[in-house]
Amino acid sequence: MKVLDVSNISVKYGDIQALWDISFSVNKGQLVALIGANGAGKTTTLKAICGLAGLTGGTINYNDKVISGWPVHQVVDLGITLVPEGRQLFPKMTVEENLLVGAYLKRAKAKRASTLEHVYTVFPRLKERRTQIAETLSGGEQQMVAIGRALMQDPQVIMFDEPSLGLAPLMVQEVFNVIQDLHKQGLTIFLVEQNVHQTLKVADYCYVMENGRIVGQGTGKELEADQSIREAYLGL
Repeated sequence: MKVLDVSNISVKYGDIQALWDISFSVNKGQLVALIGANGAGKTTTLKAICGLAGLTGGTINYNDKVISGWPVHQVVDLGITLVPEGRQLFPKMTVEENLLVGAYLKRAKAKRASTLEHVYTVFPRLKERRTQIAETLSGGEQQMVAIGRALMQDPQVIMFDEPSLGLAPLMVQEVFNVIQDLHKQGLTIFLVEQNVHQTLKVADYCYVMENGRIVGQGTGKELEADQSIREAYLGL
């Protein structure tokens, strides 16, 4: 069953065309990835889904409901949550305060205590550091807080924008392990990543983006065997 269905959407920034008639879908419980080089249009795609970038064409459907043009808060209230690139925490607030900010929706606020305990189960390190100021954490720990904050919103679909960016190799692996665990728990995930090697290992299905267009798609194994993908993204 399709949860998210993006059909022929286009986005412009002034006179610059950022997306050209792109289409893709995400089924319930799937981990779908969008891969491509920096500047390919991946973040713009996420912004379009969230309502942060207006469409010049096409439609976005969520659970068979057209949400194109909806304001951000209404999109989030449907259960679509974004873990943004660069984490974007409140640097002077504690770990726990940053997490609780995520439970601002009425439905999330009602069960924020139990959700917080779940987040601390996923990230025991955050429970140890719950009173620590966010800006004093390592980059990997800050990424954990960003993911935890998204989980506090009780999402049905969680979207990740470059979650491994700027992290040490060991922490990159830990972040991907968390994403895999969330997937195994049944969460629907849309992952935007430049780390193609890791992404092809964890995704159920992948789309390849270049210059604002979808230029390829397939399972991780299919794309890993594609010579053009191997040369362009895997250095093989």
